[in-house]
Amino acid sequence: MKKFFIVFGVIVGVLLLAGGGYAYYLYDSVKDTAGDMHEPINRETSEKRTEKLNMQEKDPVSILLMGVDERSNDQGRSDTMIMITLNPNENSMYMFNIPRDTRTEIIGRGTIEKMNHAYAYGGVEMTMDTVENFLDVPIDYYFKVNMEAFKDVVSALNGVTVDNPYAFDYEGYSFPAGEIDLDAQEALAFSRMRYEDPKGDMGRNDRQREIIKSIIDEGASVGSINKIGDLLQAVGSNVKTNMTFEEMNDIFQNYRDARKNMTTFEVQGRGEMIDNLWYYIVSDEEKQSITQKLKNHLEIS
Repeated sequence: MKKFFIVFGVIVGVLLLAGGGYAYYLYDSVKDTAGDMHEPINRETSEKRTEKLNMQEKDPVSILLMGVDERSNDQGRSDTMIMITLNPNENSMYMFNIPRDTRTEIIGRGTIEKMNHAYAYGGVEMTMDTVENFLDVPIDYYFKVNMEAFKDVVSALNGVTVDNPYAFDYEGYSFPAGEIDLDAQEALAFSRMRYEDPKGDMGRNDRQREIIKSIIDEGASVGSINKIGDLLQAVGSNVKTNMTFEEMNDIFQNYRDARKNMTTFEVQGRGEMIDNLWYYIVSDEEKQSITQKLKNHLEIS
């Protein structure tokens, strides 16, 4: 059951893209909390960047959101990975899920396994290295979110509004087609369903991204400024990031309009059983297509 909660913790990381703005205006009250979230990694910049990122100069930036299920004496796995790129020059944002069962090389281990195994072996650093190798683009920042934060964040925002592509019932809730308002428990059920979805995991991913988009919009609204205390309490110790408080302010000042032109897409692939394990196989052509799309958006050669 707990794994179902992981996907929702990821939204807290996205929320901070908007929350950095509130932090800017309420500096004294939230700086310590932002400092508690800060967890640097053992590399100053990505090896796939030829020049150091400069957000004050509005360099396009990439962020990996990881939802993890960490328990006592267990490193856990990043069962949800969402890649975001922001281009403030175009005022545009890309967002897509990286399927957790994607078969790929685990960088630093030298094995071919499922993508989400990287976190179990080497935490944030190995995950970032593995995703970078898979996509062949730099990852500048990460947000790691534990599952406990989801419902508190949605509650602090007084719910979310989503566009549901088709009607379905799940866990005692009915979700009609069209624009619907969801409270925290309804939002949880909305994104958990996958077996009845004709698109399976991909359909669930679509609903995850729909909730993320709603939280970004709600979190960035003027009316939500008054909710910053509840939001910070909800985030608490459930979020870690290598983004500093000052960098959050840079995101707010220079990148906030990118959310208004958001593009989402899927990593196309096929399922295949290999050695009695199910993998998601992504062709070289598909990887090359995504890599070029991201490089163009990040304005790198």
